[in-house]
Amino acid sequence: MNKQIRKLAAGLLVLYLALFAALNVVQVGKKQELDAHPQNNRQTIRDFNRMRGPIVTADGVVVARSVPVVDPDSQYRFQREYPTGNLFSNITGYYTYSFGSTQLEKTQNDVLMGDTTQQKVDSVFGGADNTGSVQLTLRADVQQVAAQAIDDFNAAQLANGATETVQGSVVVMDPRTGAVLAMVSLPRFDANQVADHDTKAAEDVLDFLNNYPGKPLLANAYQENYMPGSSFKIITTGIAMENGVTSLDRNWPSETEWVPPQTNDPIQNYGGKACGGTMTEVFYRSCNIPFAQLASELGPQRMTDGVRAWGIGEKLPIDLPGAVASSFCGNVTPCDAAFFNDQLPLLAIGGFGQGNDLMVPLHMCMVAATVANGGVMMKPHVVDATLDHDGAVLTRTSPEAWKTPISPTTATILSDLMVGVVNNGTGKPMQLANGVQAAAKTGTAQLNFVEGEPQRSHAWIIGFAPAEAPRYAVSVVIKGTTDEISAGTGGRLAGPIAKQVLDYLFASES
Repeated sequence: MNKQIRKLAAGLLVLYLALFAALNVVQVGKKQELDAHPQNNRQTIRDFNRMRGPIVTADGVVVARSVPVVDPDSQYRFQREYPTGNLFSNITGYYTYSFGSTQLEKTQNDVLMGDTTQQKVDSVFGGADNTGSVQLTLRADVQQVAAQAIDDFNAAQLANGATETVQGSVVVMDPRTGAVLAMVSLPRFDANQVADHDTKAAEDVLDFLNNYPGKPLLANAYQENYMPGSSFKIITTGIAMENGVTSLDRNWPSETEWVPPQTNDPIQNYGGKACGGTMTEVFYRSCNIPFAQLASELGPQRMTDGVRAWGIGEKLPIDLPGAVASSFCGNVTPCDAAFFNDQLPLLAIGGFGQGNDLMVPLHMCMVAATVANGGVMMKPHVVDATLDHDGAVLTRTSPEAWKTPISPTTATILSDLMVGVVNNGTGKPMQLANGVQAAAKTGTAQLNFVEGEPQRSHAWIIGFAPAEAPRYAVSVVIKGTTDEISAGTGGRLAGPIAKQVLDYLFASES
């Protein structure tokens, strides 16, 4: 009998050890695999029912927060809420059970959930709530003014007989630090509609947004690129100055057309008008021929090296996901001198912002900011700091230079040229209140004409103020407008928007 009991006990011990090993394999060895299994939603539900910290603007406005669910029958304890609606949704993104998260809700997830190493350590000695918060560089008041300026523009266009609203963006940043103060994209979306606990309702909203013209789920301010038109002449001039190809002393003859190498098809100024004069004059009049000639004189190697020095061809290093790159070669890669060796007319056209040139609106704000900052291009950022539950700083963003495409001397020359645009040229609509001197460059990018449809263009203005000691840089683009096209379209349409934002900034300081 004892022998049988010993055999039974041994067998039970073997079975226990096998069960113990199997449980450890499942619970420990395969934990990550099981957590990631599409049919396992327990971890997701647990995470979703944890408290989540807020996202707050520089001026103290909460733009994302979690609030308790009052319905006792709901399987969810919290609802993610976006109090400012569509104003910041392209920045915060959304946090959902069924559709994941985007934008800052995704990149700052660990801080908001209290899952950083520091927060976990602190929670051992603190309370149950170890969530953190994200402090933005963006100001809610400036964001609201920028959004209202575009909305006012659209209202005026519709009142004057337009049949559609325009799309576009406004970006405002501190040229000294790269801190983004406002970044508005149009069309916008409301993250509250996506964060709905009703999965079917949220899915219907996402389907609608994904099929809506203009891609509202994309922040076109930094996730799209557009032909820049004459605003690109800042870059061409900067490259030419750095390479000794031009100077303020240079004069151009008054011409109506110029034939670049490898073609018989001439390049013209807008409307075939005669245009020429000093470097200062051709810049503020926005003649095309001088800048086509500068690109041609620089040649493929120096021109492509020059645009790379401005960061063109690299994804913008902003602390938001999905940033895209500007391009001097359209969608062609690699964008190098070899691409232009047999396409010198295209190189010349690129010198005045047409052809294959594509620029991200945020990047164009950075271009203006580079001139304002003595030739140094700072990395843009929207997160100022992350904080623990008690308000102690976990991380803080330090200003960091990204590129130095031009010397301080060239930056000063470009600044003076841009002041001339505001005072004497196409940028007069950006003349600011109370004698504040602005510096700017306009752009009107003529898009390919489609038979039977109105001619469209992108209207741009980029600049900074005050010119003598810059504190704010701005870029505005109105996408695909059908408004009457002229050399001054960019200034006439985008200029008042930039003026409205900058006037508010300076008025708010007084």
